[in-house]
Amino acid sequence: MKPEHLGPTIDGLLTSRAGSGAVFLRFGSGDITFADAATRVERLAGGLAVAGIGTGDTVAVVMPNVPEHVLSFFALCRLGAIGCLVNTAFRGPALQHAFAVTGPKLILTHPTTHAEVVAAVAAMPERPRIVDIDEWAVLASGAESPPPQASHSPRDPALILFTSGTTGPSKGCVLPHRYLVRQAELMVEHLEFTSSDVFYCPFPLFHIDATVLTIGPALVLGTTAAIGERFSVSGFWDEVRRMEATVFDFMGATLTLLYKQPTTTEDSNNPLRLGWGVPVPEFASHFEQRFGVTLVELYGSTDAGLPIYHPPHEPRREGSCGRLIDAYEAAVLDVDGFEVAAGKVGELAIRPREPSLMSMGYVGMDGASLASRRDLWFHTGDLVRRDNEGFFYFVGRRADSIRRRGENISAFEVEEAIRLHPDVVDVAAFGVPSALTEDDLMVAVVPRPHSDLTPESVVRFCEGRLARHMVPRYVDIVTGLPLTPTEKVRKDELRAAGVTPSTWDRERPLEP
Repeated sequence: MKPEHLGPTIDGLLTSRAGSGAVFLRFGSGDITFADAATRVERLAGGLAVAGIGTGDTVAVVMPNVPEHVLSFFALCRLGAIGCLVNTAFRGPALQHAFAVTGPKLILTHPTTHAEVVAAVAAMPERPRIVDIDEWAVLASGAESPPPQASHSPRDPALILFTSGTTGPSKGCVLPHRYLVRQAELMVEHLEFTSSDVFYCPFPLFHIDATVLTIGPALVLGTTAAIGERFSVSGFWDEVRRMEATVFDFMGATLTLLYKQPTTTEDSNNPLRLGWGVPVPEFASHFEQRFGVTLVELYGSTDAGLPIYHPPHEPRREGSCGRLIDAYEAAVLDVDGFEVAAGKVGELAIRPREPSLMSMGYVGMDGASLASRRDLWFHTGDLVRRDNEGFFYFVGRRADSIRRRGENISAFEVEEAIRLHPDVVDVAAFGVPSALTEDDLMVAVVPRPHSDLTPESVVRFCEGRLARHMVPRYVDIVTGLPLTPTEKVRKDELRAAGVTPSTWDRERPLEP
């Protein structure tokens, strides 16, 4: 493929839209057109250049979902610099780790994050310059001369996004310009987005869903990306209507949380036509009828992008995240790296058919990069099976698999079964040490408000739906689960807490 066939850089694509008066970014604070965004990005790039930022420099952005976050990222791309979008929930050692592996020249902060950044940097041997929101505004007012033209290409790094870190230290995925543009183009093609759509995302801008998979398609199509402040069960539908959203994304338990709210006469009174994400629950058809929206499942990660889509117009296959698209190759491998037969469970491995379609590796973590990219495949760490027609079915994370009395248990399958209980809002399944070696199965369950859910009723529900070895021994009824800002459960915290005096034990129930 020749360089001119690689497509534009992400900043070049924004420049090509600079004459458009269409709304590009929609926040609760108001709308920003493509023309206004391009002008403001150029000014901020000039200010950052005067501050010493140029091609190849890394700048950390530690901000919530505000316009300044997006404008900073595009301005850094304009200079050929690398925007490191840092999880705003990182504190102390986690924040220091993010700064240590990326080595930012500047750190752009917001009043909600400034104090934590200052505290983290104070404990570091080398202290990058911190720019607060007032100084950011000065930089954004522009310089006397326009910023220099950068020489970066579509294959150069544009962005660093961190993994959730739910099972270990967060890894910073280095993403090239072409990844950002091409993933958006593939979404437009395979989810049949149009220039009339308004893409809504309530998840953080430091996550791939918001920055790459919401803002990206809007930029490609010349339409609107609507960014919510955060996901709110009670405020979701009002914000969808206010944003005039036609497409939204979901993850984790978000669909379950929305579905288990009381039914109202306004449920179908919304502009949405399509929701995409993972997982699509068993009650998907009822959700679609109730809210008047089509749900489409897919599979993706920050490293791999979105290689698997369920065809929007084909009948839903329960539990399937779809088929591989032509831009990728995939294999389902056993522990020794050999491909397993159709219908067998193995680890999903991915590789691209196009250049710069996947992450370039983990910044500052060469060992982890090499380990994940062995034998010419990217090893996802996800367990799947593939049927004879090429449809993939997610089984669970390899790191989230529980070994109990000689049997492997998928935490994902246990959780999906328990979520079907009408009085369960959310659940997490995980292993805890067993006196018989290996693990025992424990679940933490969030009940529907004002319900009389008991541990015994959870177990009885499981006994009719799960194999005997998958029925949990331990049950905690909790008010909420520890979550990352992207609604992923912090199972490391649950495992660390383990069995407590208040935990119900199926083999030795608590005395009344």
